[in-house]
Amino acid sequence: MPTGEEGLATKSQRAYARVRAMVLSGELAPGSVLNQAVLARELGVSTTPLREALRLLQQQGLVELDAHRDARVAPLDAAEARDLLEVRASLDPLAAGLAAQRRTAEDLARMRAALGSLTALHAGASPAQLDGHRAFHAAVYRASHNALLVEALDGLWDKTDRYRRHALAAGRSDEEVEQRAAEHRALLDAVSDRDAGAATAIMRAHVETSLGARSADRLAAEQHGWAGHGGRR
Repeated sequence: MPTGEEGLATKSQRAYARVRAMVLSGELAPGSVLNQAVLARELGVSTTPLREALRLLQQQGLVELDAHRDARVAPLDAAEARDLLEVRASLDPLAAGLAAQRRTAEDLARMRAALGSLTALHAGASPAQLDGHRAFHAAVYRASHNALLVEALDGLWDKTDRYRRHALAAGRSDEEVEQRAAEHRALLDAVSDRDAGAATAIMRAHVETSLGARSADRLAAEQHGWAGHGGRR
């Protein structure tokens, strides 16, 4: 039987996983205030493991806590969206280029399986649909066989999920959806052909026109009061 402390750790981990999923899925909206007593009851835990979970989420930038233990979901931020885009614009192409050089037959099999499971993302996309796109990109990252790079990109993907949902809320054209699908196919072909230059270039273009990029543009436009003028489509 677990000790009381071990049981608390388990409850904290469970609360962390559930609240994190609620934040990333948009079930807990950006900027929303968290009533800890109510949330703890919904999760079936006391407020003590919930507060520990919230502290972990605060470290990841997903939740804000003040000195009085008030909590809210971190709002979407134009500067963070830009920062995420700038880092991904360097690391994603690097991972793709390395994948083309280092991929194994098993890596290609995982990429093909993930690509075959992708469905087009539209407004209201389900968590499973977003996870499908993450699985494809994760297969590319892992084919780089650079553990530090994979860890960094996994963390960036976590932070970017909320911005993807923000961009999806504005809708996507059929042309854009098809362009993204074509890029996924081209990326797989480049990695399969061991064409590091092509894989790098495709991934760079993919990031520059990504949902994260659209969200960064929208948030910057809203911040400066010129929403609807310019920006990515």
